[in-house]
Amino acid sequence: MNNDTITKSQLAAYKPTTAYVGTSWAVMLVGVLAYLLGLWNAQSMLLNEKGYYIAVLALGLYSAISLQKTLRDRSEGIPTTNMYYFISWAALGLSIALIALGLMNAGSLSLSEKGFYMMAFTMSLFAAVTIQKNTRDEAQIRTLTAPSAVIDNDSSAKIAHQASREPEAGKSLFGAVKSRMESGE
Repeated sequence: MNNDTITKSQLAAYKPTTAYVGTSWAVMLVGVLAYLLGLWNAQSMLLNEKGYYIAVLALGLYSAISLQKTLRDRSEGIPTTNMYYFISWAALGLSIALIALGLMNAGSLSLSEKGFYMMAFTMSLFAAVTIQKNTRDEAQIRTLTAPSAVIDNDSSAKIAHQASREPEAGKSLFGAVKSRMESGE
């Protein structure tokens, strides 16, 4: 096999393992449920305060996933608007600032409770980004190993080098492989 060929088994090596995917979902479940259970059991918190913390969690999860997707799109050469890119960063920054400010000003919470909420919030954001990445990686692998790909007799997807192409140094493996396969090289 030469350096211009990537086999399906080599692509499959980039697929997240079942254990990693399951652990990511478990961490997400534990983080969100712990956060919500903490809010449910918070005797000293008013209902509007609980709503505030739930809204901040929802904003944080959405913005983290959105930012990860936008960054991945850009690394793979998929066009994204600068406006959406900056809005994603701003929303994530805002959610982190809101949780920090809310917890700093929560006089009825002990320091350990504040730490608990921040830890559950951070854990949930990280897990959400990881789940989105795993989902995207699995979809990329399915797309690249689908029968519609250019396949030769030894089940290899051919990738040719072309000097006149745009530089692919910034693209991920999946973006580079996909763009080469789509161009029919």
